[in-house]
Amino acid sequence: MIPKKLKKGDTIGLIAPSDPIQKEDLEIINNSINLMKKNGFNIKFAPNALSNKLGYSATAKQKAEDINYMFQNEEIKAIFCISGGFNSNITFDYLDYDKIKYNPKIICGFSDSTSILNVIYAKTGLVTFHGPTFKALTSWQTQYGYEEVMKRFVEGGLSLGKVEDEHITIKQGNAKGILVGGNLSLVNQMVSGKYNIDFTDKILFLEELFVETPPALVSSYLYHMKQNGVFDKIKGIWLGNYDGATSIEQILLDTLEGEYKFPIIKTNNFGHIDKKTVIPIGTMAKIDTSLDTKIQLLEKCVE
Repeated sequence: MIPKKLKKGDTIGLIAPSDPIQKEDLEIINNSINLMKKNGFNIKFAPNALSNKLGYSATAKQKAEDINYMFQNEEIKAIFCISGGFNSNITFDYLDYDKIKYNPKIICGFSDSTSILNVIYAKTGLVTFHGPTFKALTSWQTQYGYEEVMKRFVEGGLSLGKVEDEHITIKQGNAKGILVGGNLSLVNQMVSGKYNIDFTDKILFLEELFVETPPALVSSYLYHMKQNGVFDKIKGIWLGNYDGATSIEQILLDTLEGEYKFPIIKTNNFGHIDKKTVIPIGTMAKIDTSLDTKIQLLEKCVE
């Protein structure tokens, strides 16, 4: 199930399912509002988007109410997470998955938003989007993320990043599968349990923020995934940005120990960097390491 494209005059809804919005964030958020308004879009904050009732965030129910509200509100045509943080998973029990399923819309974010994006896809079949948060549209020094948002959501483009983006082969091969993934620490939390990701026949994309997750912790997460059979199920891995002293591909190869045959590639066009291509979770893609552009979408993700 895919959502409709954005067009000029549409209203974009803003939610804050992770950390609260701080005063110092407002200037950047206003820059993003001005950018989108300049390009013909309207902006609407969810009722609890600026709440900090708990002192560390809004409550689980407030956050979930905002997500449910935005999907149910016919005025809203796309939903952006304003920024990242740590606890968007607290919304899971309070989301109305039926309302989401029967009101399909674009929902976009990255980092902590990984949890919400994957659980919505898992519970409803709706394609969701790992891409810039609303704040990230103007918080970096380039327009890369904004341009990728316009390409994906307005034009319906299928390219994952730009032609000049470097694609590196870590392990050769070909694979087709549905894209799932995002931030490694959040994906690791969803390996098992009530709100687990189904990794069967998937292409798994992963990125991580070094300042919060040093190499030893990356290793722990990857080994936990291995111990729980994740790498027995997937068709391929696509690695994104990680600025650690030890590369994420080195840590992954140590984890896998040559036991798996699937292809592995790396690009630096998604993650906690200015280059944020918009990756549709729930869309069929292929890896072909013989090509210059080694990851490609095989079907449209907006209509």
